[in-house]
Amino acid sequence: MRDPRSGVGLAFQSERWYEPPVWPEEPGRPHKMLHLDLRVPDLAEAVRQAVAAGARQAAQQPQEDVRVLFDPAGHPFCVFRE
Repeated sequence: MRDPRSGVGLAFQSERWYEPPVWPEEPGRPHKMLHLDLRVPDLAEAVRQAVAAGARQAAQQPQEDVRVLFDPAGHPFCVFRE
């Protein structure tokens, strides 16, 4: 993924042996390999869009102005209000 006007890009790849991380993290279980925090103007709308794109919300949420979600492969990421 890259902004066509320039800037930083993100690359993704898959692995057959991949096992999704557990969040909140637990000893002896797979941990996340990276974590994205995305600042958004409208938290509810950002969650709606993420879920429509295949994400799911975590059962445990750390605070009222942050939402932890998992991408379709199980990687956790957060959206939070500006």
